[in-house]
Amino acid sequence: MSEQAEMSQDRATTDEPQKIGRADPAGPSMMEGPAPGRPQGPGATVRIVDLPESDQKSLRNALRHDTPLHDLLGLEMVEIGEDHAVLSMPIRPQAFNSTGNLHGGAIATLIDVAAGTAAARGSGFEPGRQSLVTADLHVRYLGRPHGDVVYARAQVLKAGRQLIVVECRVTDVEERVIAAADFSMMIVPLRKPLRPVASAKDTDPDL
Repeated sequence: MSEQAEMSQDRATTDEPQKIGRADPAGPSMMEGPAPGRPQGPGATVRIVDLPESDQKSLRNALRHDTPLHDLLGLEMVEIGEDHAVLSMPIRPQAFNSTGNLHGGAIATLIDVAAGTAAARGSGFEPGRQSLVTADLHVRYLGRPHGDVVYARAQVLKAGRQLIVVECRVTDVEERVIAAADFSMMIVPLRKPLRPVASAKDTDPDL
């Protein structure tokens, strides 16, 4: 991710990975699987900064508004493609542990959302008919980050009829790998939430 060097927290969504392609403006449904009007084909990629302001706001609200933890951590969608996703997270006290270091759980959350988004995009998931749930997540913590933001790039390795396998790397602004993860998600029959949320739909991916 050489394009991400020298990024700052305030620019986490502005100078991100090189644009490879464009698609129609996308809203929250970008987290769902391939469909007409969305990026498809080898290398088809959308940088969120290239979308209209209204669509950027819509996507940010979809990621943060209904999930307080995402808002607390300041997660941002940076780039999305046919079978990958890039998210950013600022390094700030809300994500620290008691020793003043970046909490492993914060990194795991960033990975879970990035990998879950990639799985939703790069599989045969059918919104409205099925649900997507995390099956397992294994994180290897490799070092402490430099700078004020970290990035998670998740890539689908294999998408089966039920199980989607994703790999994810978390890097800092100096392109140092600070965590690597194996992730899998399962396509299951449509399910109801444990606790109803007014703004949530049964068809939403479980990210």
